[in-house]
This record gives sequence, C-alpha cells and structure tokens, in this order.
Amino acid sequence: MKRIILTLLILGNIIMAATIDEIKAKDVNVPLIFEQDTRLPLITMQLVFKNSGSISDKTKAGLSKFSAKMINEGTKELGSSAFAEALESRAIHISATSGKETFVIELGCLKEEFDEGLKYLQMLLRDPNLTPEVIKKIKTATLGSLANKESDFDYIASNELKKLLFEGSVLAQPSLGSIESVKSIELDDVQNFIKENIVSSKLIVVVGGDTDVEEVKSKALKIINSLSIGSDSKVEKCEIVAEPRESVIKKDTQQAYVYFGSPYNISIDSDDYYKARVATFILGAGGFGSRLMEEIRVKRGLAYSAYARIDVSKSSSSMNGHLQTKLESLEEAKKSVKAIVEDFVKNGVKKSELEQTKKFLLGSEPLRVETMSQRLNRTFMEYYNGQKLGHSDEELERIKNLELKDLNKFIKEHREILDMSFAIVTK
Repeated sequence: MKRIILTLLILGNIIMAATIDEIKAKDVNVPLIFEQDTRLPLITMQLVFKNSGSISDKTKAGLSKFSAKMINEGTKELGSSAFAEALESRAIHISATSGKETFVIELGCLKEEFDEGLKYLQMLLRDPNLTPEVIKKIKTATLGSLANKESDFDYIASNELKKLLFEGSVLAQPSLGSIESVKSIELDDVQNFIKENIVSSKLIVVVGGDTDVEEVKSKALKIINSLSIGSDSKVEKCEIVAEPRESVIKKDTQQAYVYFGSPYNISIDSDDYYKARVATFILGAGGFGSRLMEEIRVKRGLAYSAYARIDVSKSSSSMNGHLQTKLESLEEAKKSVKAIVEDFVKNGVKKSELEQTKKFLLGSEPLRVETMSQRLNRTFMEYYNGQKLGHSDEELERIKNLELKDLNKFIKEHREILDMSFAIVTK
C-alpha cells in the first residue's frame, strides 16, 4: 500500500493538469494552454489559428486545406525533400492541418531537439515553399484525390447534404474543394490566406510535455514575434435552411446511401448542451442500443448500421445522420427514420435508456482524458468555446443528476429536428 501511495505521489509531481496561461508579446497577449508531463522526454506544440479553417474559404472552396498542403512542402530555401530530411534526421515532426474553424501547425520532437524544432518551425513560417512548381504539384495531387472521390458515395451524399442544409453559406462547400475551385486556386490566393490567417492576433499556443511553462513562454515568444499581428475575427454562424428538402443523385451503385440532417436550435455555450448530448446518444450516437440502430437494423433489417449525431460549434448547429440500405428498401428506410425521430420527439425516452446512457458516458470518461493530448484538447475546447476551466467535469455532474422529466421536456421542445432534409445516392 505504501508503495502504491508513493507511486501516486511521484506521478502527481510529474503530471500536471492542463492549465490556461498567457504569453505577453509586444502588441498582443497570446493565450497558452499548457500541461507538464515528464514521464517521457517529449514535447508537442500546436499553433492554433482561430477562424482560419474551411469557414474562411469564402469563394475558393478548399483553399484552407490547400494552403496547409503548401505549408507541408517545407521552405523555399531548402525545398520539400531537404526540409523533410533535415527534420527526419532529428526525429522532428512539423505539419499543418486545417479543420472547420481552425488552422493548426504542429511541432513534435524529443526534449533535446526542442530548440532545433523551433528553429525549423520559424524557418517554415518565415519562408514557406510558395512557388509555382509546388502549387502545380499540390493541385495535381488534390485533383487526383477528388477524382477518386467520384466513386465514394458516402462522400458524395455527405457533401450534398451540406449543400442542402447550408445553401448560400461557406459551409455548403466541400471542405476539400471541388475540381473547379481547386483548379482556380492560384499562388496569390495561398499567399493572401497565410497573410490574413497565420497571424498572432488569431493565435492560441498549445504545449505539452517535458518542459516548464516559463521555458515555453520564453521560446514561444520568438515564434509569436516573428508573425504579423494581423487582425482577429469572430466565427460567423451559418444558419440552416429552414425548409426541408431532398436531393437524389443517381450513380452506378448497388446500395442506396441515405444522409439526413436538420436544424438543432442550441449553441455550444448553452446550459442545456449536456441534455442534447444525452438525447442524441439515445437517439442515434450510441451505436447498438440506440433507437435508430435498434429499429432500423435489429427490428426491421433495413441497414447494417444507422447513426444520428449533433454537430454543434461556433459556426453551425445541426443534427445529422446516415445509413446504407438496399435499393428496393430506400423509401421504407426514409419513412422509418422520420417515424423514429417523430416518436422520439413526441414521447421522449425511457428511464432505462437514460440510466444506460448515464452509465456509459460517466464510465467511459477516464478513457477520454487518459493521454496528455486528450487533456490538452479538452482544456483548449473549454477555452475556445468560452467556458471556464473544468466545465467538462461540471457537465458530467449534470449528466449524473439529470432527471427523466427534464430530459423529455428538453426533447419535446426541440421539434425542429423533425424538419429533416435528405441527400440520397442511389442507382
């Protein structure tokens, strides 16, 4: 017992919970999400730029992801191959990725290579390999990938659903871009994207590993000061088209791909968000045992799987789901989805469903925070969403104490999820 307690005390000295701090630069104070973990001599750093993902693509669909690929081609001085070889020889990893609302440049390395990693990161930020030759290479590769997507019917149906739900907004566009939009991307577009988005006023620094917060502040400051200040901007909310619609795309397929979605009138900072999380888990996010899976697969044999999830962020709020079914079962599957959701809204859930969901969500919680990366991401999302540190723990406590009558009242209040649009790929 003494040995166990001693081990826990030692672990307590070398692992810290993720914290929120600040790096004071010349003209801007940059938020810092930090966690120390000395169990392994590793450090990871993420430069997260707000409102710089696909939401910022405007008229050039796919520009954000295209720009990330360009940054991954190394520096103009070294070129793609030499830059990659220099990193590989020191086991340093640097990569750029684009999400829906953020653009991320990540550095990962051994503790002893942290200074070298920062040097190469600064070189990349100062002199990315933005040349006509590289843009031609990325364009060719991206167009090839999009051509392959023409036989990916899940991809086609998913994009068609976004087009229906978010018509007239940037979220109606495919995040990878279309063949036409990718062909239209020029060097100036990528340069302007970087100039507008890779700036310190949009930056949040996320660091974890075998280092201390003061060292991180000192070394990250050099990176911050090398960036343009630029200007911050807020994510614009993209509203879902209220009128339910349907789009059917004919392809040479052996199955029907059914994607559906509807508005969900709740915000990411709503006090009721935890209720939406529980409700949607019971409806369709919980896999086996969820309403959609039980009714559509187990009882009616219409599909191998059926899911529904909520997608709630700063830029949008919706419920969406999907299934595959036999060509001859398409209409029955559609009617079943509508009937199941209608019954869900009208009659709510059973006490046994709520209790099972509580057990799963509360019991699986340790798995969601067992790695440093998971803990950093959780703290980042709390900060990014304007929530106080520890909000996730409070949400779990609310789930634990959630009463059946309160959950069913919430479900019945959200009749907007009945206004479902369908995007279908069939023969």
